[in-house]
Amino acid sequence: MNFKRFTNSILGAVAATLTASSVLAADKVVYQLDWLPGGDKAPIYVCIQQGFCAEAGLDVTISQGRGSSDAITKIATGASDIGSAGIGALMAAKVSEDVPVKAVMSLFNKGPHAFYTLKGNGIEVLGDVKGKKIATSPFTASNVYLPLVLADNGMSEADIELTKADPGALGPMLMTGNTDAIIAWLTDVTRYTDQAKEAGKEIAYLPWSDAGLMLYSSSIVASEKFLSERPDVAKRFVTAFKKSVEFAAANTAKAAQDVATMVPELDAAGVEGSLKDALVLVFNDVTEKDGLGVFESERLAATWSRVSQAQGLDPEALDPEMLVDRSVLASAE
Repeated sequence: MNFKRFTNSILGAVAATLTASSVLAADKVVYQLDWLPGGDKAPIYVCIQQGFCAEAGLDVTISQGRGSSDAITKIATGASDIGSAGIGALMAAKVSEDVPVKAVMSLFNKGPHAFYTLKGNGIEVLGDVKGKKIATSPFTASNVYLPLVLADNGMSEADIELTKADPGALGPMLMTGNTDAIIAWLTDVTRYTDQAKEAGKEIAYLPWSDAGLMLYSSSIVASEKFLSERPDVAKRFVTAFKKSVEFAAANTAKAAQDVATMVPELDAAGVEGSLKDALVLVFNDVTEKDGLGVFESERLAATWSRVSQAQGLDPEALDPEMLVDRSVLASAE
């Protein structure tokens, strides 16, 4: 018998057994998206492709969603364990249905809502939208906050000419002059900038967060059952996810390619543009002050104040502090 060959065979068998055991031992986690894959969703793809989830002993499956309410429902019913959703939608769902879901990490610590216009349209500050034609999607969460941001700037919806259109039509409407401005998220800056360049024009955008709309937005939320029955898995996931957010910020091209690898119909260049747009909502002056992913009490209370006002909810119906579980993120520090 060739002793070296025998030894190598034994070592190979042991390695295979250990690998199989590691796979078998990996804890399964279903991650719920709140919308379609894209640059703003890059961290979960990074977590899988860069091995951060596997290193944490996690076998993660991604489930697509159709909005925050859909994502929250799937997490609340146990179809998914953890995922992304707007914290405003979670607040409303907690009040109306007492959903067993908690927020564990902030993603966007500023709202993504904005007016987009073309330079030369006479809109340089938010107050300039008075008397202008504004187009918006009928489905965007921005519509909920529109009356508030207008009121903050001395206007009402009667002061603008609001039109609702298919999301895909908003850019062309703006470029062809069929509307003076559109309402869209800051995660789309690159897309609209590119459309404007093709039309020989230049885009300008006015973030509502700069005009008084202070609130948390997209967040990582998890089912209370997942948090109580598998707390170690939840902490390992958030640790790996946070690492993925930081990796995506430092390596946007690689992160974009990770998304495109798992979602081949997406173009890596477009994904990277969207990711860079989204990162300004994740890393900014609020992050420098409070830390990545942190829910600061005053800002959380301000978010609930805005959500309750926008949706006509009793401000006393919810203590926003009861909506978050900070212990999960704390373990990732």
